[in-house]
Amino acid sequence: MTAQSIATAAYIVAALLFILSLAGLSKHETARSGVVYGISGMTIALVATIILAVEDASALGIVLLVVAVLIGAAIGLWRARIVEMTGMPELIALLHSFVGLAAVLVGWNGYLEHPEFPLQSLEDIHNAEVFIGVFIGAVTFTGSIVANLKLSAKINSAPLVLPGKNLLNLGALALFVILTVWFVISPALWLLILVTIVALALGWHLVASIGGGDMPVVVSMLNSYSGWAAAAAGFLLNNDLLIVTGALVGSSGAYLSYIMCKAMNRSFISVIAGGFGIAASGGGTSSGIPETCRIAGSLFFRGMGHRFS
Repeated sequence: MTAQSIATAAYIVAALLFILSLAGLSKHETARSGVVYGISGMTIALVATIILAVEDASALGIVLLVVAVLIGAAIGLWRARIVEMTGMPELIALLHSFVGLAAVLVGWNGYLEHPEFPLQSLEDIHNAEVFIGVFIGAVTFTGSIVANLKLSAKINSAPLVLPGKNLLNLGALALFVILTVWFVISPALWLLILVTIVALALGWHLVASIGGGDMPVVVSMLNSYSGWAAAAAGFLLNNDLLIVTGALVGSSGAYLSYIMCKAMNRSFISVIAGGFGIAASGGGTSSGIPETCRIAGSLFFRGMGHRFS
């Protein structure tokens, strides 16, 4: 039995546990067991990935891997112990930024460590995966940081209103499509740099255009974005578990956003476009950050109680 076969079996078990975790979290009565399933699945996935990674790794690579795991675990435990329940949405937004940044780094690595492909069509698919993964990750990264800063009262929670903001968003998306086609046909480093800059700016503008009182749906939306970013990274890394997990997070986050939009009487399409908070900016969205955080925490965790099936 090889390390690859062990990791594959562990990934299947972890994927099933993640599905059971979502099912458990869909009801208050089974939420605790859902958390246990999720923790168990992530532990199995992490151990299997480490075993697979150290099989052909150098001594320095193993040391760096262990150090990274210890640092990440220490920071995670520290933040989880000190955070208050009303501060949970801003912590989750910060964690989403890490997922987005990881997707960007994986995409850049996929381009710089460009493998050889037997067919041109496979290389084109790889280039598209790199470009799309970097774009989604960069949007998630800056968008999550802005959401965290707004919820933690480090920046003004009032929505940013730039002239022609909708045209700016549509223009950025159109530019992304054009650059993607260009990159697939003729890959170049400057194209990857340009799309990274465009995506970082778009992520910042999308969330900055939404008022602080509407952050619950934004956090859920970013949760969905982070899932799709993880799935894109899974394609680049040829990791089936990352693809499955990213798809689960992306789809469940999108559905949760839809549920919360209905509860808050908001347009789901308007949320995705960024700036639906303009309609609510006249009242209390620009003031009273503690109240904003209270509403965010209440609605976010109330939304988590809905079924995902």
